[in-house]
Amino acid sequence: MSIGARIACFAAPWVRELEPYRTEQGDGLVRLDAMEIPWSLPDALRAAWLAVVAEVELNRYPDPQARELRARLLAYHGLAAPTDVLLGNGSDELIRMLCLAFARGPEACVLTVEPSFALFGSAAQAVGMRSVGVPLAAADFSLDVPAMLAAIEREQPALVFLASPNNPTANRLDEGTLEALCAAAPGLVVLDEAYYRFAGATRVGEVAAHENLVVMHTLSKVGLAGLRVGALYGAAEWLALLERVRMPYNINALSQAGALFALAHEAVFERQVEAVLAEREHLAARLAALPGMTVWPSATNFLLARAPAGRGSALCAALRRGGVLVRNLDGSHPLLADCLRVSVGTPRDNQQFLEMLAAALQ
Repeated sequence: MSIGARIACFAAPWVRELEPYRTEQGDGLVRLDAMEIPWSLPDALRAAWLAVVAEVELNRYPDPQARELRARLLAYHGLAAPTDVLLGNGSDELIRMLCLAFARGPEACVLTVEPSFALFGSAAQAVGMRSVGVPLAAADFSLDVPAMLAAIEREQPALVFLASPNNPTANRLDEGTLEALCAAAPGLVVLDEAYYRFAGATRVGEVAAHENLVVMHTLSKVGLAGLRVGALYGAAEWLALLERVRMPYNINALSQAGALFALAHEAVFERQVEAVLAEREHLAARLAALPGMTVWPSATNFLLARAPAGRGSALCAALRRGGVLVRNLDGSHPLLADCLRVSVGTPRDNQQFLEMLAAALQ
């Protein structure tokens, strides 16, 4: 029997139909495609970080419960029992854990909005769940609350995934929306706040007020993408369920040490966030001034922009040939025709991007 025949015989059909989640290789390019902080650790912190690494006993397994890190994260947000926190190898693993815990075949539904983080849907499909998306408003990408409430009533979803701020549209949920959705949802509402630091506010403190709400954070967007540490906050009962599907030792010793180090040097990372915010406003203004470009307001460390009609993909290709990598969203969803997503980089990187885009537009 051939490999293909064995796959057809034994692999789940919904897995065979999945498109893998892919990111571009950008070696040697100016990377403005992945929403990373553009600076590495400041020189003043490097020696302190190396001293921490030197103390990690790599011959030993890490704390399987990451107890110190979990306690520090709860204290950082002023949370106490019965609220708890569960850690994942990035928020990606937390999303997969959520889908795995609620998977009951195609009768189970994951509801989200479109466009949003693609992994919400693909993680659901990977475990055989139905994924249903509700389109955002075309003009400003706001959430269509009546349509979302109708979908909740119709689909009775086990999980509702929401991102605020949303990727790739960069906007936040309107006031009152989260409360309405929590009240209507029969299952669990998952609020992904990966970019909350750039929005200036988090709703993690509201998990105690809504029994079916959990809030997800990550260290990836504040300068520590290489550590792969995600955190899910919510009622201890929900997290105890997810513990049943969490793999042991999923947060390695270096990641635990790195996250604790970051919490101890919070002021440094906060200054980096402030620098990104200042550069974001400068980049947005200059990008919007280019002929034919539309830029939406952003509460994140990236900008969503639309190129002149029919030119989005060609402009992204021209940028790549010139050494600048942005995320081409043209063709990914009908609402994103001719759109590109650009991360806020260093002033030098942003200047190179703007100059190249201006030349390509001409």
